Amino acid sequence: MKVIITAGGTGGHIYPALGVYEKIMSEKGNECLYIGTTNRMESEIVPKMNIPYEGVEIYGLGKNIFKNIKNIGCIIKSYKKCLKIMDEFKPDVVLGFGGYVSFPVLYAAKKRKIKTAFHEQNYIPGKTNKILSKFVNKIFISFDDSKKYFSKKDVVYTGNPSEERARNIEKINKTSLGFDLNKKLIIIVMGSLGSSVINEKLCDFLRNFNDSNKEILFITGKSSYKDLSNNLVVGDNIKIVPYLENLPGLMKSADLIISRAGAGSISEIKATKVPAILIPSPYVANNHQYYNALDMQNKNLSLILEEKDLSKENLNKLIDKIFDENFNKNIKENLNNCESSNALEIISKELKDLIKRG
Repeated sequence: MKVIITAGGTGGHIYPALGVYEKIMSEKGNECLYIGTTNRMESEIVPKMNIPYEGVEIYGLGKNIFKNIKNIGCIIKSYKKCLKIMDEFKPDVVLGFGGYVSFPVLYAAKKRKIKTAFHEQNYIPGKTNKILSKFVNKIFISFDDSKKYFSKKDVVYTGNPSEERARNIEKINKTSLGFDLNKKLIIIVMGSLGSSVINEKLCDFLRNFNDSNKEILFITGKSSYKDLSNNLVVGDNIKIVPYLENLPGLMKSADLIISRAGAGSISEIKATKVPAILIPSPYVANNHQYYNALDMQNKNLSLILEEKDLSKENLNKLIDKIFDENFNKNIKENLNNCESSNALEIISKELKDLIKRG
């Protein structure tokens, strides 16, 4: 089986794609090529893993008409490059995971009459996947209720590949990072890119955090780390780092995670069974993070704190609620009873079936 995988922009798109890549390459005789952008995080992450990689120059469309004219030119150029890649690599199937880079790749595959599919990680589909849904052969979804957003019949609920990947990842003992075995560990992280808006709001909370029974790991994101580490004075029970390579591994040792509500974060919470306070980003398309978080809260798997309501007082109230003995027991039971995703196996099987159809 020869497969092209495409995904870009954020870890929420990239890591599910890498999970499927690893699954495909675990079987002898398979070949896989990754197509991403030339300038976003996948262009650094994927080649470092010695994965065959092709980069295309492409940018999202925005409100600036002059930039859009240039960006449309890049889309056309990227599409032509993708046609050439299809002719040279000759894939059996092309699989997208979102981000605007997916569009020229999957559209080129369609023009070459190659089987196509995409995976939607969020509860509400992104713009690119809504467009792609009109012509791809198969659609995979992370939330069963997301079927209502697609008119195609060939929609398959798989769960998120990142969940299975996180479930199988090696646990990190928190003591190896200097945390106390007898204290509760709270991890604060705002997605793979971080959030300068949230980081600023969290400073007041962190400066005044004085619970001697709890410790905090604050993952700032690389762009905010230097400024915060130089100017934010906190207690000895708080560690500040820019990035953590194996976050799901440490989550398995944690007692609470405070994070955005991207698809990747949701899947890792389900996999590691750690209670969470979710702060959805209001700046994403269709406000999809809010609906991701709402689905989790409705199932009593986590709590929501909207960004507009974020303050040290409100955050402390929700932390106290999470650590309330009865509430904590209930939420952990719900997480442990949450159905485990078998996304990698399902997607692999569905791709093979799609190819067999001819």
